Amino acid sequence: MEKPGKFQLGNVLLISFTHFIHDVYAAFLAPILPLLIEKLKINYTLASLLTVFQQIPSLLNPIIGILASNIKIRYLVIIAPAITTIAMSLIGLAPNYFVLATLLFVMGLSSALFHVPTPVLIKKSSGERIGKGISFFMLGGEAARTLGPLIIVGAVSVWGLTGTYKLIPFGLITSIILYWRLKNLKLSEEMKSENPLKGIRSTFQSHMRFFLLIGLIMLFHGFMRASLATFLPTYFSVKGMSLWFGGISLSIYELAGAIGIYLSGTFSDKTGRVKMLVGIVCLAPIFMILFLFSNQTLIFPSLALLGFFLLSVTPVILAMVMDIDSKHSVFLSSIFMFISFVSASFTALFVGVMSDWVGLINTYKISAAIAFLAIPVVFILRKHFKSIK
Repeated sequence: MEKPGKFQLGNVLLISFTHFIHDVYAAFLAPILPLLIEKLKINYTLASLLTVFQQIPSLLNPIIGILASNIKIRYLVIIAPAITTIAMSLIGLAPNYFVLATLLFVMGLSSALFHVPTPVLIKKSSGERIGKGISFFMLGGEAARTLGPLIIVGAVSVWGLTGTYKLIPFGLITSIILYWRLKNLKLSEEMKSENPLKGIRSTFQSHMRFFLLIGLIMLFHGFMRASLATFLPTYFSVKGMSLWFGGISLSIYELAGAIGIYLSGTFSDKTGRVKMLVGIVCLAPIFMILFLFSNQTLIFPSLALLGFFLLSVTPVILAMVMDIDSKHSVFLSSIFMFISFVSASFTALFVGVMSDWVGLINTYKISAAIAFLAIPVVFILRKHFKSIK
């Protein structure tokens, strides 16, 4: 076993690659949502509810966080990508809304089982460079959301919407490979020393105000993220663009976000988490407005700048959570994931309802305006939590 304080690049890369495989398949919904809307004859509200069905299992995150310290976490990391692969590869075959919602719920459950423990594995592997480790981990997810849209759009172009099941073998083969690579990873055994029940209540109470503030930041920014992550291809479809244009746009947004995620987490180790967060929170809504009013020449550059700053919020906040010196780091990770996924569900539903009411384009403008509310919150965070780096 390597020294605890050393950055264990091999383990960090392995866990980050697992994150990449899982999230490639998790990214299949948004790019083909225009086709599913047409096939199932649903409105934007029902379409946004699909994201809610994905996120409902996140309500179990705190329970998963309590129990995860007492099991072999690596098996969750191995099994979850396989479940997600099967569920998301079948969405094109869904004959009705109920079946589609069920598949997304199953995917959401596997995603919850995967995302709660893995940041703590990263923490255990990162030594004193937690921000850098989180950046690698988040980069895996964003790289997946960059390639995922292209993969699913390409699959639909070749096999049709009902042929997406043909992607199942690729994910399953990867899970088998991951089993052989991860089966000897011993990090989860180190976490057994963390009593899964003792001190949970006091730990939560001690950090409740901190989680409330970061929750508000994630919520106010979440309206923009929900608009883009769920409805960006649909937004361009409303503007008369092709499915490929929407898929490519989503990939550009996610690729720029991947770069921002890597740089923000890594540099926050040096510049400080709060200072980095202040800059990101102030700039992201400005670039959202720039994107909305860009002409065709500037649409991709403005979208890239938006993705770079908007998606950079998460690794910095997650690194803050992992900085907390606690024997219940898995539980704290689960609270962060709970906040993240619940806010994503609420904002996605809001965006869907508002899109049916005032139109998708106007909803994008409203989301940008709401994001400015995060600015005073981040200054309150800086004022009251000066101990945070």
